[in-house]
Amino acid sequence: MVVWPSIAAYPSGRFLGTLYAIETGFYVLTVGNILALLSIPHAIALYFYRLLPSFFGAPLHGSSYELTNRRIIEQRAEIGARDGFPFVRFRHNCEVKSVELDRFDKVEIDQQPGQAWFDAGDLVFTLDGVETFRLDGVSRPEAFRQTCVKSHMSYSGVKQALHRAATPA
Repeated sequence: MVVWPSIAAYPSGRFLGTLYAIETGFYVLTVGNILALLSIPHAIALYFYRLLPSFFGAPLHGSSYELTNRRIIEQRAEIGARDGFPFVRFRHNCEVKSVELDRFDKVEIDQQPGQAWFDAGDLVFTLDGVETFRLDGVSRPEAFRQTCVKSHMSYSGVKQALHRAATPA
């Protein structure tokens, strides 16, 4: 399963979400809705920025989060040099960081100010109360959290069963 972060992963996107949530006004003519209309160019720029590949190790953007049968991976697309400067290569799914499915026991949603309007939040993976992994600005975080928890239970259960089967009685 692959999910893409919302624009609420960026401070500028969270600021927009805070503005959009202002409900002062009447019917559909609220301050938040008017600001949403006025900020369309900025929101579109943020949307495409999150899809752009990283250039030669520049700050992270173009990220996606992938849940596999063994781990959760933050990956990105990047453009870099290959065999000297004039030759450029495009690599997709370059791993930035990852966590195995048995390296956490709890997944929580940390919804920062401005992320609620986008239905986004940060997923925080903890093991014995210590944060081991974080995914920023996950769109629809509850659905992805549930999938991660179910995958964790399946992976850990199979790993324990294999360990018991390998141990002599």
